[in-house]
Amino acid sequence: MSEQNPRHDLPLCLQEQLEAFLTYFWLERGGSDLTLDAYRYDLSQYLGWLHQHHLTSASVSSSDVADFFAWRLAQGYASRSSARLLSAMRQWHLWLMDQGIASQNPLQLMKGPQPGRHLPDVLTESEVASLLATPDPTIPLELRDKAMLELLYACGLRVTELVGLEMDRIGLQQGVLRILGKGARERLVPMGEHAQYWLDQWLRLGRPAMLAAEVSQPVVFPSQRGRFMTRQTFWHRLKHYAQRAGIERPLSPHGLRHAFATHLLNHGADLRVVQMLLGHQDLTTTQIYTQVAQARLEALYQAHHPRA
Repeated sequence: MSEQNPRHDLPLCLQEQLEAFLTYFWLERGGSDLTLDAYRYDLSQYLGWLHQHHLTSASVSSSDVADFFAWRLAQGYASRSSARLLSAMRQWHLWLMDQGIASQNPLQLMKGPQPGRHLPDVLTESEVASLLATPDPTIPLELRDKAMLELLYACGLRVTELVGLEMDRIGLQQGVLRILGKGARERLVPMGEHAQYWLDQWLRLGRPAMLAAEVSQPVVFPSQRGRFMTRQTFWHRLKHYAQRAGIERPLSPHGLRHAFATHLLNHGADLRVVQMLLGHQDLTTTQIYTQVAQARLEALYQAHHPRA
């Protein structure tokens, strides 16, 4: 078999599967365009190699993966690019398992060099305030969107948790949500006065009219067809409001989750409390936000202290 560079000429089904993963990754993790391009490049190479060797992502074994990295080593790829590729492959196989496409992760026991984590670009509190003030609550569709934005920021939800929210998970009188997160782990999240108010407004004044005869449906934030909204639809709505609010930097639904965590820490919240609110299983995942908060404080000091 010819060992040509396998990045090109992926079958259409693999191209579509890869793009579906990248869309998911962007919506859930808020990856930058550069990260997405890098993941597309790296995973195209990996999937191309599997295809050349008559393997699939569902059937590949840990020894096959080792053969793939041995091939890369023979091609002269740098260890840094291999570390980035390994990170992309981990996310890819976890997504395949989450989608029910694969039953095992061939990288589960594989260790590699871990590159430094990129600090998320977090919205300022004034930018968040402008964004939340943008939807017009006198328009039913925008009342729905305002309630969604308020809830996303107040509770630090993942976008999948927001669009998939059902009525029996809302404790409106108690001011809490019962969220079923990753790994079927449940957590209680307080929603705060503002989000609670706008959610109540939506449930009383907007949702019944939008659902009409199907008001018994469990979906909290229905699409215009009365069904669960897709993550992509919510992202387009968010992008629309960000443009209206004059926010020029790239913004994903995950950006409000980043802002939720960072702003809590800026105002003195305990790291473990933020961990529980976000639904992180590992505290080290949450610690990235302490670096963001510290970087923000240092920037403010440098900008405003007379002897900085």
